Amino acid sequence: MSAHPASPALAGVPERATPKQWLGLSVLLLPTVVLFLAMTVLFLATPQMAADLQPSSAQLLWINDIYGFMVAGLLVAMGTLGDRWGRRRILLLGAAAFGVASAVAAFSPNAELLIATRAVMGLGAAAVLPSTLSLITNMFRDGRQRGMAIGLWAASVSVGVAIGPLVGGLLLESFWWGAALLFAVPVMALVLVAAPVLLPEYRAPESGKLDPLSVVLSIVMLLPLVYGIKDLAKDGVGAAPLLAIAAGAVLIAGFVKRQLRLDSPLLDVRLFANRTFSGALLVFLLGAIALGGVYLLFTQYLQLVAGLSPLEAGLWILPAAVALIAVSMLSPVLARRVRPAYIIAAGMAVSAAGYLVLTQVGSVHGLPLLITGFYILYPGIAPSMALTTDIVINSAPQEKAGAASATNETASELGVALGIAVLGSIGTGVYRSEMLGSVPDELPAGAAAASQDTLTGALSAAERLPGPLAADLLEPAKAAFASGLNTASWIAAGLVVIAGLVSVTLLRKVGTTASTPAAEEVRDAAPETPETPVAVPAGH
Repeated sequence: MSAHPASPALAGVPERATPKQWLGLSVLLLPTVVLFLAMTVLFLATPQMAADLQPSSAQLLWINDIYGFMVAGLLVAMGTLGDRWGRRRILLLGAAAFGVASAVAAFSPNAELLIATRAVMGLGAAAVLPSTLSLITNMFRDGRQRGMAIGLWAASVSVGVAIGPLVGGLLLESFWWGAALLFAVPVMALVLVAAPVLLPEYRAPESGKLDPLSVVLSIVMLLPLVYGIKDLAKDGVGAAPLLAIAAGAVLIAGFVKRQLRLDSPLLDVRLFANRTFSGALLVFLLGAIALGGVYLLFTQYLQLVAGLSPLEAGLWILPAAVALIAVSMLSPVLARRVRPAYIIAAGMAVSAAGYLVLTQVGSVHGLPLLITGFYILYPGIAPSMALTTDIVINSAPQEKAGAASATNETASELGVALGIAVLGSIGTGVYRSEMLGSVPDELPAGAAAASQDTLTGALSAAERLPGPLAADLLEPAKAAFASGLNTASWIAAGLVVIAGLVSVTLLRKVGTTASTPAAEEVRDAAPETPETPVAVPAGH
């Protein structure tokens, strides 16, 4: 698809990008890599972190997914704030919050503080991410250059997700688990110094007032829904999870109803009437849910079942990460000749094959099959990561660039967080179910309870047991964990198959990037009003 035409109101912005604008792009790409890296960098640190902080299984999941939920809940609000108060200003505030929270999180003495600081990191990331993408749409007026810049942004997302576990493994080889969080501090410091010099300020002058109730609803509406799903996966059907899910559904309905009534909504839900916009988001969301949960279980299997060190696990992931990045960069090139819908669907089909391989992984000699499945499924998600962003941005009016980019990133962050919460909880539930009658009677009560809760607990208990008894505990524990991975992989395979079908159904009218949008696409788009953003000189 072609980019939106640039507004003539963007006074002072040249038609063709200058070297300063390309340097400014690098300032936007750097935090993007770091913020997406932060989603996965703790995956390989989880065993060390669990041994140090002794979190419960629920706390362990929250440590990994509270970041994503905070980002998902706040992205739209922060994207809208950027449109109204200044996109560079929000970027700087978010970078400062993320850097400080990362430093505190790295030295957390308990699970509660780590969860709290990870939540603040999510707040900072939610401020930075929509500003990075929406500033790109303002800085690059030439359609081809803007498409290239958005493609580089999408590639930086792929790089961040891909190298997170590798970076974590490298740091953990020489340092403690907190080092996996400290790396962000110098990066955000660099952003704070360089952004005022290289990035202009933009804001939409007629964006209206911010509705505080909408902001609150956008944050809290997801939490009861996720809590209920996690509880259902962990303990089965009960009154508490069903009430939580119902409460979440009511809050979501209230949020949507309020947005439809407001003159200046926090999120213009009418954008979802555009099949291209909503279809691209749904495809990305389903793929991210599948990947998020299985990725966490995969990295834990490498260390807890296969017994690899963090560095060894990271090195095993490296070839798949390289393939993901390569396919992410190749997909936009291929999209010049082939419609994006079919490229995305083909990638989802490849991912489905990889997930099906993971359904056959056992606890004994399962590493070759595990690696094979992951090497197949991981690059398959790349076309979706590379192409849906451009589809979403170009199917929305340009004055909604901040909100549209925030909605796109919400799908990514929410998808990974839901994957960790839902598929991670399902994996934990399967583990607990299979361990109910498998713990040796000779174990002390505390060790037995810990062994039934998590594989980390079983490994910790086994260290204090004689050889034969330790083997009697670890054999069923590792088999139970592998069964949880198998179950999550079956669900993930189903999700990406659905994503592929959605792609060929709802996105098939999206033309190649070498063509102009079809008339049907233009009519299908949400109503567009002329953009009149204000270009504020740097330093104001």
